[in-house]
Amino acid sequence: MHDDFRTANLLGAATLALSDVVVAGATRAASTSSSGAAALVVLSTDPGLSVTELGRRVGPSQSAAARMAGSLERQGLVRKEASWGGWVRLRLSDLGKQAAHTLLACRSELLRQTLSHLDDGEREQLGTLLSKLLTGLDRKPGDAEKICRLCDRSACVEGGRSCPVGQRDREHRASRDCDHG
Repeated sequence: MHDDFRTANLLGAATLALSDVVVAGATRAASTSSSGAAALVVLSTDPGLSVTELGRRVGPSQSAAARMAGSLERQGLVRKEASWGGWVRLRLSDLGKQAAHTLLACRSELLRQTLSHLDDGEREQLGTLLSKLLTGLDRKPGDAEKICRLCDRSACVEGGRSCPVGQRDREHRASRDCDHG
């Protein structure tokens, strides 16, 4: 019998260590906070989000999201655009686009260095296992945005593949729509 407590403990240590490395690298690359770095990545794939929606996807409260957006604007990374009904939309500036690109490249390199300790077969097996773990973590509609807030979305969908978290989120939404339809 396998020692599930040990495996769980190892998973916890590995995820915490990877999180520390990735967040430190991302914040250094973007010269901003971890939520600011996540905001840059989110806005790089979904430009024009409101401060409220950006906060929902990145994690801080509405007031913290507003402060974060203000900070990113003062750094010249985002610009605010007026929209209908008094809403404010956020878009990356050219500097913000470059920061998001640099941040994702840094993140990717750090993670590839971590994977270099595994052979090809082990990396493939790990990819399968991580897909399963991530779909289990995506429990309700909207979780995908938080889970993937620092992801390079193109990496999961190149070659005709589908992001396991995005697929699970679509299934949640379809199920909810059927329940209410």
